[in-house]
Amino acid sequence: MPRQPLYDRQHALDQAVQLFWEQGFHATSIKDVERALDMRPGSIYGAFGNKVRLFQAALDRYAEQGLAELDAQLQAHASPLAGLAAYLRSLGGLRDRQMPCRACMLVKSLLELNERDDATRRQADQLLAAMESRFVACFEAARTAGELSAAHDPRRLGRRLQAQVMGMRAYAQRDVDAAALHQLAEDMAGSVETLRDPSADS
Repeated sequence: MPRQPLYDRQHALDQAVQLFWEQGFHATSIKDVERALDMRPGSIYGAFGNKVRLFQAALDRYAEQGLAELDAQLQAHASPLAGLAAYLRSLGGLRDRQMPCRACMLVKSLLELNERDDATRRQADQLLAAMESRFVACFEAARTAGELSAAHDPRRLGRRLQAQVMGMRAYAQRDVDAAALHQLAEDMAGSVETLRDPSADS
């Protein structure tokens, strides 16, 4: 019988996400990782290879969770535009709960990593591109359903929405009033809702 690992991989990755999200890659030591994951160095290397590979796995985990949050909002609403608006409104609560950091971990990593970390930097960029593609797909679905007029370019809208979300997450990292963030989220959600073609209701 194969030996069962003495750790929960998903739990360990969630702990790694929290650690790297708060401190960044370079400021996090192996000792930090040992404490956060409650694992010995040999177990960490046996499970993940090294610090770089653990960080890369944490980036994947973070992106997976972000897409799951978006999908949950989309599935809970009858139309793609309504789902996107609800997703934006949910981001208005970034200052209402405890988080390692309110800025996006992928964006933080993209800004922190340099030429020496090229593979990991490209990974963060690709994961952001995947989120942008999901936004584009939502707008394409809205156009197919007749909710979005043919005058709108889904790719351009998806690109704009990701830029807005990235900016909002960075804005939330400032010492700003929680109510102001909710208002900003409401404004952004409203801009998505105004894209709805009035003829879709006729």
